[in-house]
Formats: sequence, C-alpha cells, structure tokens
Amino acid sequence: MKYRRILLKLSGESLTGDDGYGVSYDHILHYANEIKDAVDAGVQVAVVIGGGNIFRGVQGASSGFERRQGDQMGMLATIINALAVQGVLESMNVKAKVLSAVDIEGVSEKTSWRKAIEYLENGYVVFIGGGTGNPFFTTDTGAALRALEIKADLLIKGTRVDGVYSADPEKNPTAAKFSEISLADAYQKNLKIMDMTAFALCQDNKMSIYVYDANTKGNLLKVLSGEKIGTLLY
Repeated sequence: MKYRRILLKLSGESLTGDDGYGVSYDHILHYANEIKDAVDAGVQVAVVIGGGNIFRGVQGASSGFERRQGDQMGMLATIINALAVQGVLESMNVKAKVLSAVDIEGVSEKTSWRKAIEYLENGYVVFIGGGTGNPFFTTDTGAALRALEIKADLLIKGTRVDGVYSADPEKNPTAAKFSEISLADAYQKNLKIMDMTAFALCQDNKMSIYVYDANTKGNLLKVLSGEKIGTLLY
C-alpha cells in the first residue's frame, strides 16, 4: 500500500437510510467492509464521522436551539455513528475503539493523540468522535485536527462524487474534474471541499487531502494503493 496511516472522513449523511434520517445497516456494512479491507491490507485507519444524519448544530440554531447547545447535540450524534460502525466491524472480528472529545464514561474513552496512535499501532480501527469538543467547529475541522495529531500520511474525504470539480457536477454537466490541485489553488478557486478552518489547518501544516467516491465498493483500497480515481490536494 502507498499509505501506512490514514484518517478517513465520512459524512453522517453517508450512513442515512432511504428515509433520509438515522442510520442504515446496509450503508454501515458497506463502509465497514471498506475499512476492513484497508486494515487487512496493513493500513492503520482512523475515522471521523459527521453527525448530520441525526442532528446538525447549525440547523438546530436556526430552529431555535442555542448554538452552543446545538453543537453539543451534534457532537453526541457523531459518537452514535462511530459506535454503529464500530459494532459492525467488531462483528467481523476487526478490533475497533471509539475515542471522544466529549466525556461519556462507560461509552467511549477520552480522545488523546498518544492513545489513538497506540491503538492504531496495535491494529485497532480508531474512531474519533465528538468533533473538536468545542462548539462552532465542524467535523471537517475535527478531521483535519485529528489527522495532524496522529501524523496521518493522508486525510481522505469520502463523498458521493468521484473527486473535486470546477463546479458542482450534479448541477453543471460541463464541470471539469481535477486529478490533482494544490491547496493554494483550490483555496483561490473557492472550491467547496471542506470548511475554511479545516482547509487552513491542512494548508498550514502540509496535510494532503484526497477526495473520492466512497459509495463504490473497493474504492478505498484503490486510493490506498495509489490508483488515481479521485482528486489529490497537496
């Protein structure tokens, strides 16, 4: 494999069932199989999953929730998603741990980069939930932060499209796909890859991002082996 240790970022919506809410076992099983294949190939895998399929702090604020409290609810949603994928992985005899930036005794361990690296080196898939543990930060920023903390070789962002385009390919059929683009150029072009705080963290600390279609079976292994199926931001 081209990469030894990665941070995989998945959206909460990627786990959503056909009703547009909650979690779908079939979707969880798909991602669990993708992660298992990576682990079986000798790759150390850390995972950050969003919570938008359950609750979004920003949407909660627009509905009348206090923003800080709404973000706390969103942090808990990310832990629910992490536990769901952990459970399926463990049923496949894949070791997995859930760490959290939010203290939930008896459910998850407190996030620590030392602990995360130790678990990774001992063959565990490490889910890091609870975002950054602070309101006003997205799970994109949490993923960038955790990728840097564990010294990941690559931050991989799974989406429903096969890379980064000059415009939204679902709305503009003439949009051009980038196979590679510098973080500086992507910033200049205002490409919507991650939120600006996450993007700045990666740019300032030279953390490359790979964007790929996470919904197609076998794609994660292709990325890890160096196949150019998505977009590399360096």
